[in-house]
Amino acid sequence: MSKPKILIPFYSRTGTIEGLAKAIAEGASAEGGEVRLRRAREFVPPDVMAQAPGWKEQADAMNARHEAPTADDAVWADAIIFGSPTRFGAVAAELKAYIDSLGGLWAKGALNGKLGSAFGGSATPHGGNESTIISLYNPMAHLGLIIVPTGFADAAMFKGAGTPYGASVVSGNPPSGPTPEELDVARFQGRRVTQVAKKLFA
Repeated sequence: MSKPKILIPFYSRTGTIEGLAKAIAEGASAEGGEVRLRRAREFVPPDVMAQAPGWKEQADAMNARHEAPTADDAVWADAIIFGSPTRFGAVAAELKAYIDSLGGLWAKGALNGKLGSAFGGSATPHGGNESTIISLYNPMAHLGLIIVPTGFADAAMFKGAGTPYGASVVSGNPPSGPTPEELDVARFQGRRVTQVAKKLFA
């Protein structure tokens, strides 16, 4: 087959989840995948963003680096790897809004048989990173995606970072970004999804 096409739509407010997304992209590219990194956009008003110092500035910087995800991106992709920080133990509204926008494709069955995977993060060890990743399994199943977890399938998974459901970060507050071990798991996830895509779509 031609290069597996890997879409990574993510939401990141401080750049922490963006760091994981970039590492997943590195892993996918190293395995021969063609990658599109896309950042979901805010839809809250400026006065809400102003309540969190640096939010608007970080958003502007990331939006300059990454296009917004579209339904056409999902059609293009062989695999979609969703990424989100936890919001009360579940996916951030910004990424969920993108997923909800795929309803037209769902109605046509246009995403059936593609691969799906997820990654996430929280500020604290029990802040909801695993439940956020698992919460993304539900819409992936509805869209007809074949879910690919990380599993304990690589040495990186045994260094106390990541989860068997998907790469994750425990960033602290203020966030310190992914650790080298967390980035290793993310790169593995990118490789793993691309490897499965090669086998499935050969």
